[in-house]
Amino acid sequence: MPTTASSIPPTPGRRVILAGATGLVGGHILDRLLADDSVGAVHVVGRRAPMRAHPKLHAHVVDFAKLAALPQADEVYLALGTTIRQAGSRAAFRAVDLDANLAVANAAFEAGARRIGLVSAMGADAGSRVFYNRVKGELEHALSRLAWSALVIARPSLLLGDRAALGQPARFGEGIASRIGASLRPLIPMNLRPIEADRVAQALLTLVPSAVGKHVLFSGAMQSGAAQAAATA
Repeated sequence: MPTTASSIPPTPGRRVILAGATGLVGGHILDRLLADDSVGAVHVVGRRAPMRAHPKLHAHVVDFAKLAALPQADEVYLALGTTIRQAGSRAAFRAVDLDANLAVANAAFEAGARRIGLVSAMGADAGSRVFYNRVKGELEHALSRLAWSALVIARPSLLLGDRAALGQPARFGEGIASRIGASLRPLIPMNLRPIEADRVAQALLTLVPSAVGKHVLFSGAMQSGAAQAAATA
């Protein structure tokens, strides 16, 4: 049942805000946070609540355009994302992938969070001529202007995972990625190889709690375990 910031009692352990928990990567982030004994509370922010219950899970059903204050937090993870086709227009896509993510980031920062993990995309570049990549890059740039203790950006290649189980339509490129056989994968450069959504979640959750400064993770690093190595260095 949705809760409000004022109704949440203090809890020991890391306090986390997660946007995009019903998505492909966000769902894995949520699973791992709930299973982590060092996490005391997970505040999920979205237009609908996850279809599950857990003692650590607090769902906040919100209007991202009118986002209210969020509960006190230590970390925030942004996994909101759509496609222009799903959104219906460039403006609607931008409202989700840039505006909604940035609204949560700003509210989480005001709530005390100083560590942030972002699910971005390969090719993100604020100066790109490709609209999708440009919006992703604009979000990265906007987040970089806040005084985070740690900003970890994941730029995965095509994602592998079961969108149908989430009630989401398949994405064209990801469908092609899922059909690439094991024999062909070694021929593809590491940063271009399709990557399992759970590996992206694992990389962010490994690095964000201990990172210092800004880190950008590409698919190759997330698949090779470099993110884990960086977290223990």
